[in-house]
Amino acid sequence: MTDRRPLLRAIFDAAVAAAHPDVVLERHLRPVPKGKVICLAAGKGAAAMAAAAERYYLDTLKLDPARLIGIATTRHGHGVPTRRIRVVEAGHPMPDEAGLRGAEETLQMAGTAQADDLLLVLLSGGGSANWIAPVSGITFIQKQQLTRALLRSGAPIGEVNTVRKHLSRIKGGRLARAGQRAEIVTLAISDVPHDDPSAIASGPTVPDPTTLADARAIVAKYKLEIDDAIRRALEDPANESCKPGDAAFARAQYELIARPRQSLDAAIKVARDAGFEIIDLGADLEGEAREVAADHARLALDARARGKRVAILSGGELTVTVRGNGRGGPNQEYALALTDLLKATAGISALAGDTDGADGGAGSASDPAGAMIDATTFARMKAMDLDPRAFLDNNDATAFFAATGDLLQTGPTLTNVNDIRVILVE
Repeated sequence: MTDRRPLLRAIFDAAVAAAHPDVVLERHLRPVPKGKVICLAAGKGAAAMAAAAERYYLDTLKLDPARLIGIATTRHGHGVPTRRIRVVEAGHPMPDEAGLRGAEETLQMAGTAQADDLLLVLLSGGGSANWIAPVSGITFIQKQQLTRALLRSGAPIGEVNTVRKHLSRIKGGRLARAGQRAEIVTLAISDVPHDDPSAIASGPTVPDPTTLADARAIVAKYKLEIDDAIRRALEDPANESCKPGDAAFARAQYELIARPRQSLDAAIKVARDAGFEIIDLGADLEGEAREVAADHARLALDARARGKRVAILSGGELTVTVRGNGRGGPNQEYALALTDLLKATAGISALAGDTDGADGGAGSASDPAGAMIDATTFARMKAMDLDPRAFLDNNDATAFFAATGDLLQTGPTLTNVNDIRVILVE
């Protein structure tokens, strides 16, 4: 049987390439203002975006280097060399002290912006964890503990960010408030279903439609145990996020420069060019990883039974409700659930990967992006007497795929447009 792994990887790589800052950023950058260009970046693509902005202003437009300043806060291992914009590598998905310092310096730099300056805010997925600036009365440790509980609860990222926005001095429009004297231009790479600007990096420069009451309802919904300081903060009207009509947005513009849909379309083109009929499930899928996998397995088995040669592709961001103590992320869990459901079927291969190069994990640049499966996986699993269901029960997909040799290892991709999943049915 044909080895489909090179094709699976080519499909994934096309999705990533379509959203790389080197490809998408320059044509959206603004002319030189009368004053300074102050570049503030956050997320997994922050350093790459900052470097691309430097090339435009310093090399193409020949801006005096003294007029370009900034700070880019990105995930550990996602830094790239820059000249004028300082790079800070910080924690993700769990915030750390480096992110705390990066956010503080970002707010201070925004506060120096004057009327003739351009405040250039470059956002990509991961910015919510990278920029950590707890409201008064909340300690960094308390914010970390709450973030950990939210991530383990299975809450969709929108709900996670609703809570975080109401405990932050930078999220939910507050960065715009800090820099409102300047013209503010935000250029963002979307990593959220439906491309909601208020959700990307928790919307630091746009009005926030969610409220303190919404945040309290989410805490109650997932029965999160929170300490009194967080409870008081979520009841304090002073911690309400910025709403439409706030003076912070008087000179603010926002533009999406890369979307999950564009990357999914790039992936689809590669699969179609390889001769597969396409089943496009959309770029905005959400849900529990193993449940979505069950739906997709049924589609694959039905296509196989009908003799169809199809590629089933989807984007979006799945979740995992953690019940065990293993390691993995939504893409690995999805792939493991597929393995369990398809192990008796020939002619099916699949890949599930996070376009940022890291699926769950402990925040290391060497974390896997996801996993690939095919008949080789099933044979190795059988030879080693591995039970995918047992690994699923312990949320231990990383250990399973490490044993079978099927982890998708890409390293940092320097962008993030959510997940790409593809199932090829011969």
